[in-house]
Amino acid sequence: MFADECGFLLIPNLRRTWAPRGQTPIVRHRYARDKISAISAVTVSAERHRVGLYMHLHPDDNITSVEVAVFLRALLRHLRGHVIVLLDGGSIHKGPEVRELLARRPRLHLERFPGYAPELNPDELVWAHFKDELANGHPDNLDELMTTLCRITEDVGQRPALIRSFITGSELPSFL
Repeated sequence: MFADECGFLLIPNLRRTWAPRGQTPIVRHRYARDKISAISAVTVSAERHRVGLYMHLHPDDNITSVEVAVFLRALLRHLRGHVIVLLDGGSIHKGPEVRELLARRPRLHLERFPGYAPELNPDELVWAHFKDELANGHPDNLDELMTTLCRITEDVGQRPALIRSFITGSELPSFL
């Protein structure tokens, strides 16, 4: 599986859009730096037949090694056999909670992507997709943003071809 973290602010992501000539689109929003932090993983079965998306959302908190360990523990409950997780070299992936989990769960294996190589991680394309889906929107509060993120997560989870496109769209060597 390929894992990564991201944050979503109430401040809208602006993208180019269409509008009648001479009528510049205006996105109105209240300025608030409230956010939802997220951790997700794109999974590929050992036989490469099944793909999946798992995600945990955390309102108003940064992801720490505690949340990483909780997320990995939840994944171990859902996935059978040995689980190999590829992630970046962030310090939150090396915290004491993660090290303790690795010591207690021998079927969990963490591997690191090379430094400064986000283009190799398919989960980065998940975040790009989510931010595209949120583009030019303006949720009024964290509950509305959370509802939208849950809807997008459910939609992506039901579209294996889209999840496969995140993997094939990364610069990983082709294996699917």
